[in-house]
Amino acid sequence: MEFRKNDLVTLEIEDCGIDGEGIGKADGFTVFVKDAVIGDTVTAKIIKAKKNYGYGRLMEVLKPSPYRVEPKCEFARQCGGCQLQALSYDQQLVFKTNKVKGHLERIGGFTDIPMEPIIGMDELFHYRNKAQFPVGRNKEGKIVTGFYAGRTHNIIENRDCALGVAENKEVLDRVIAHMEKYGIEPYNEATGKGLVRHVLIRYGYFTKEVMVCLILNGNKLPKEEQLVKSLCEIPGMTSITINVNKKHSNVILGEEIRLLWGQEYITDRIGDISYRISPLSFYQVNPMQTQKLYAKALEYADLHGQETVWDLYCGIGTISLFLAQKAKFVRGVEIVPAAIENAKENAKLNGLENTEFFVGKAEEVLPREYKKNGVYADVIVVDPPRKGCDETLLETMIEMNPERIVYVSCDSATLARDLKYLCERGYELRKVCPVDQFGMTVHVETVVLLSQQKPDDTIEIDLDLDELDATSAELKATYQEIKDYVLKESGLKVSSLYISQVKRKCGIEVGENYNLPKSENARVPQCPKEKEDAIKAALKYYAMI
Repeated sequence: MEFRKNDLVTLEIEDCGIDGEGIGKADGFTVFVKDAVIGDTVTAKIIKAKKNYGYGRLMEVLKPSPYRVEPKCEFARQCGGCQLQALSYDQQLVFKTNKVKGHLERIGGFTDIPMEPIIGMDELFHYRNKAQFPVGRNKEGKIVTGFYAGRTHNIIENRDCALGVAENKEVLDRVIAHMEKYGIEPYNEATGKGLVRHVLIRYGYFTKEVMVCLILNGNKLPKEEQLVKSLCEIPGMTSITINVNKKHSNVILGEEIRLLWGQEYITDRIGDISYRISPLSFYQVNPMQTQKLYAKALEYADLHGQETVWDLYCGIGTISLFLAQKAKFVRGVEIVPAAIENAKENAKLNGLENTEFFVGKAEEVLPREYKKNGVYADVIVVDPPRKGCDETLLETMIEMNPERIVYVSCDSATLARDLKYLCERGYELRKVCPVDQFGMTVHVETVVLLSQQKPDDTIEIDLDLDELDATSAELKATYQEIKDYVLKESGLKVSSLYISQVKRKCGIEVGENYNLPKSENARVPQCPKEKEDAIKAALKYYAMI
């Protein structure tokens, strides 16, 4: 049977798509239905029809699924921000686990995936510490603020989002009242005219500090002093700023920040680390879950105080400083200069001196520092944007040959693509743990541990000195004595392989087959410069060079 636009179909929803939509079939024709839940029997209207599948609008739930619940927010279907509010939370976690697993299987080609149980949320609502509210006029001409309806720029009026904090409504009520009192126009995207574009609110979950940033299509807000006085009546108000964005685009924030009152940042904590957060800072929106996310990343990094770590896409140093508590040294890279300044300030704020931060693209900074300056990494932690890692960056990570790579991902599809690349070039997928950072939505974070070398790429090391054809000079110190000296003097762990490589460079004879790979295709890691220098110092100490 051929289905066309506007046809009504009855469907049993048997599956769930990656965007949370229900999936059912009518006479073999697959229909994706937004707001339908697995187990529902529904009537849907076809709104778009292809040859073998189509998209439908939910018209009626004929028989509700046992997993269906009443959404807490009355605007859930219109807004589109909470795609899963009608699905019970335990099934949300099942959906997110399957989403990660499915991408790793289909895109990454992985089987027997070492999945750990997803880390769920304790507080399902009012968890977001950041919200950006567009401001406009409705059809009746009233100034409104809320959120854009799914895939549109039509504002669904809502000042009290179920995911946001209570302070949001207090702020929005006062901003809108100020605009109405003094005749201040909201921004009109169609004409490019009007002044107030967005209201950005950030909240310190642990410090209770509040930040308000007004994004303007201009440099100044009329009667600023009166608005400041009103906003300062809200408990915890700490920072009030203006952000200037005169561009006719969909980009929310401009680059210019002007302080109206208080300080330009608020402070919050994750675990024992405090962070200063500015309007432009990237900072995870769910602090309770972020602590669990970073704890898992720290667990996977397996730091014991001797490791050098690179943190790529480090933002304001959120993960970097978490790692610095356990590592010997941490280097962070971020493209946003202001974020790097924040990261340096945050390191000072927490008294952490074992950090260094670089401004630039990770795919440019890491190759430069590795190839020109000889830096290395025992562990690399990477937390890229949704598009994942640039291939140049992945190549450099392979060349640097860290013992472990910890990949923190907000998009399991690009995660799967990047893991496939890394695991085809000598790494093994050891652990995968989804973390629910965004309850009621389809998004899911994932933490992954990769370890150096697949089992069939291992290099066997024979430590029998009788087979080494050693010279008298070589016998002045055993391999273990050299390792102990290097660890004591420089805090570095070195392998017998690295010691033999350095010995050869220094002209010390080593057994002909000692520490060579068993096959031609095996990948042999090369001794990093820092470890090479430390081994040479040991050889000098034992008068071997």
